[in-house]
This record gives sequence, structure tokens and C-alpha cells, in this order.
Amino acid sequence: MDKLKRVLSGRDTEEPSGLAEVIDATSLGWGTRVKGFIACFAIGCLCSILGSCLLWIPKKGLVLFAVFYTLGNIASIGSTMFLMGPMKQLKRMFEPTRLIATIVMLLCLILTLCSAFWWRKAGLALLFCILQFFAMAWYSISFIPYARDAVKKCVSVCLS
Repeated sequence: MDKLKRVLSGRDTEEPSGLAEVIDATSLGWGTRVKGFIACFAIGCLCSILGSCLLWIPKKGLVLFAVFYTLGNIASIGSTMFLMGPMKQLKRMFEPTRLIATIVMLLCLILTLCSAFWWRKAGLALLFCILQFFAMAWYSISFIPYARDAVKKCVSVCLS
């Protein structure tokens, strides 16, 4: 059956390489990609909501909020990898137009987790969560043409 697939696809002259086999085995259909996106995005939203609920637990609530909020954002970013594929997503993340937004967003994600687990500073974790929100919003609107220019103009009008 594999030989028939190779002949019909025009690859009968050479044996497929290991990388080609991995790519063929891991490529997902569109329906599966959409289901993966929805599931991963729903998990991200659930983590963020759960983090907000855990915020009110005495002593450890702020740290739990920071961790679950960060995990929710990571899952939400990961959900778009189902639609585009991991390599295309990474290439688009590090395009020159959104390079700074990507670096700031990833730095905020890492610093939030460091402040929660390593430094054990709840106030710092909350500050990085707030910065994470703004960095994630700025990163997200970088995918919409001219959205950042519109936001800059609105903010400058509001501040003047």
C-alpha cells in the first residue's frame, strides 16, 4: 500500500527519508487542526479563569493566579500552532514587525513564573501578570494590519 501511495504521489524513484516520513505521519487534516485549536484555546481560557478564581485564596492565591494565568497564555499561544503549524507560527512570531512584541511577551511569561517559583515574590508576579497582559495584547494586535497604528493614535489622542 505504501508503494502504491509513493507511485501515485510521484515519489516512487526514491525511498522517503526519515524526515519525510515524520512529516507525513504528523501532518494533520484541517478538521483535526481546528479541533486541536479549539481544545487548546479552551484549556488556555479555563486556566486563566481558574487562576482568577484562585486569586482569592489566602497566602498562595496570588502565586496560583500568576501560574495559571501564565499557563493559560502559553496554551492560547500554543493553540494557534494547530492552525498554522509550529514552524510557520515560530517564523511569524519572529518576523521583524513583531520581534520586539514577541520578545517582551515571552520575557514576561518567563519572569512571571520566575517570580512565582524561584524568587517567591507575589507582588512581583502580579506586576509581571499585568505586563504580560499588555504584552500579549500588543503581540496579538500585531497580526491585524494597521491595528498597532490605530491603537497608538487612540492613545495619543486620549493622552493629549
